[in-house]
Amino acid sequence: MVAAVFLVAAVLGGGGSNKQDEKPAPAPVQATSEPAPEEKQTPVAEAAEELGYPSFATNNTTRVGGSDAATTAAGVALAVFPSAKVAQRPAAVTLVDEGDCGDLPDPTSQALDALDPQGSTATDKAQAFVIGSAPVPHGLRADRVRAANPAALAVAIEALRDKLLEGAPPHFVLAPESKPEFAAPAAAWAARSGDVILYSGTDKLPKETAGALGEDPTTPVYVLGPSSAISSNVVREVAKIGNPVRRVSGEDPVANSIALARYASGGFGWNVNDPGHGLVVARSDEPIAAAIAAPLSASGTWGPLLLTDDADTLPKALREYLLDIKPGYTTDPTRAFYNHVWVIGDQEAIDVNQQAEIDQLAELAKIGGGEE
Repeated sequence: MVAAVFLVAAVLGGGGSNKQDEKPAPAPVQATSEPAPEEKQTPVAEAAEELGYPSFATNNTTRVGGSDAATTAAGVALAVFPSAKVAQRPAAVTLVDEGDCGDLPDPTSQALDALDPQGSTATDKAQAFVIGSAPVPHGLRADRVRAANPAALAVAIEALRDKLLEGAPPHFVLAPESKPEFAAPAAAWAARSGDVILYSGTDKLPKETAGALGEDPTTPVYVLGPSSAISSNVVREVAKIGNPVRRVSGEDPVANSIALARYASGGFGWNVNDPGHGLVVARSDEPIAAAIAAPLSASGTWGPLLLTDDADTLPKALREYLLDIKPGYTTDPTRAFYNHVWVIGDQEAIDVNQQAEIDQLAELAKIGGGEE
């Protein structure tokens, strides 16, 4: 469910470009609050201090890592929307209940006080999009999305997205329902592009998903994950509906996230194969982090979600990828391209030593024999 949730982030994301040879997918337009007569003071500084953002930063990395998911999510929200001025506030927020907690966690309430969403024409005046059983914040106009199962929820979120953006998506991403570690990178791409995530079982396409594809049978479908996550039988089911279908995959979650980061075809995919990009790194076994971090892929340095599978050790495949896109310069470092990496989670999730290695791999390096 968490990957589908951030389809809503596509509505709230900012504009930008994706550096690639083919024409990139258009980014959704940022929806900010309607102008107010006077700037309203909000406890932004106090909230940021209490929520611990940023918890640790290096030259090329910034960590957002609270003691729990709610704290980390609040930190990400304030990083993307500092909210010191009206123009820096989001038009609306998205809330999802991590585990039927009932009341709003304190970090969420603090962040909402600082963010102060007002709604806009782009959000149909909604100040909050509430997914599933999450509680509605007091005093906010909310649009709730419910469904009986994850596949149906994804279709319901698609309907909300199509209504707000007044049109169908350019692509569908078909993600594995039962293996969220393979689905996680789709959250960042949905926030970046406005594409729709739908769900599939390992061997069978849910009826809700099949129905949504049938309504737009010419829209391309990109299957995210290997055949062990979504089988070739499912791919054939999609093809029978009529949708053009391709697979983007790696054999494990780390490789799978890199495959989507590298991919580009027909306006789909990040095409991050060179220096000069933002990146987001989170743990593969904490899929809620994908939803939490998604707004970072739709603003600022705009980058794909990459996964690490260990707290202490950077996976070999991720190390090699970061080395491959490591920025360099020959004569003038001030005219070079730079990489920046957001690290999601506390030190129990990703140790500071791993963060330091990521920083080194993202560091601008002198290449060649040119003079300074």
